[in-house]
Amino acid sequence: MVVTLIIICEVGFWVLLAVGLALRYLARMPRTGAAVLLAEPVLELVLLIATAVDLKNGAAADWKHGLAAVYIGYTVAHGHATITWVDGHFAHRFAGGPPPVKPPAYGMARARYEAKVWLRTVLGAAVAVALLQIAIWYVGDGHIESLRGFQGLALKAAVLHGIIAATYAIWPKKDPRRTAAQKIPDRPHEKSPGR
Repeated sequence: MVVTLIIICEVGFWVLLAVGLALRYLARMPRTGAAVLLAEPVLELVLLIATAVDLKNGAAADWKHGLAAVYIGYTVAHGHATITWVDGHFAHRFAGGPPPVKPPAYGMARARYEAKVWLRTVLGAAVAVALLQIAIWYVGDGHIESLRGFQGLALKAAVLHGIIAATYAIWPKKDPRRTAAQKIPDRPHEKSPGR
């Protein structure tokens, strides 16, 4: 039941997003579209309640419950940024909005951008670990190895993402246009023919 609900929530996320944006831009109903977009967190709440009910009804804590916690953590951390990104592209494509702002591609500006994305991943991991710990306390001494495994998985994902984000600061990517301009030597001043 939990896996099916995770799939339904993921599909529901994209369906609500599409309907909300269509209402907002195509149907010219911005308030109704915003209301639909604000319903997105209800999906995670339904998944959280269903997972708790499943555990309360005596289901063995396993990978399904761990996956639900990681999914909720990811959605809490990255859901708003995803909606904002899709909204900007949808507005530009279908409603004549300005082109979406692209993330910086080079230098320390890119490193700061990657650090912000990584902090969202840390938030998602923290939410997942907290939900899993609550589930562990709730289950007690039962089969909690899978839940502990998902806690480790969430933490490893945050650490790995942190290492990748740090590479942008350690080895910042150089702008090829700026690098090419620096390689062109200055031309010596030409002497006038009379000298």
